[in-house]
Amino acid sequence: MVWPIDLAILTLVVITSIGALMVKDLLGAAILFGAYSFMMCLLWTVMGAVDVAFTEASVGAGVSTVFFVAAVFRTSRRTKD
Repeated sequence: MVWPIDLAILTLVVITSIGALMVKDLLGAAILFGAYSFMMCLLWTVMGAVDVAFTEASVGAGVSTVFFVAAVFRTSRRTKD
C-alpha cells in the first residue's frame, strides 16, 4: 500500500499551496509555487503518471519558477516592508 505516501505528499501539497497564497513576499510566493509544483510532480509519480510528472517537473517546477523569480528580481519595491 502506498496510500500513506500519497497522504503525506498531498498534505505537503496543501501546505505549500496555502503558504503560497498567504505569504506577503513575492519571492517567497514564487519559491513556494516551485515547491508546490515539485510536490505535484512527486504525487503524479506515485500515482503512476510518469509522463505527466516529467512535464510538471520540467515546466512547472523548472521553467515557470525560474521565470517567476526572474520577474520578481526585475521589479522594484515601492515601500520598505
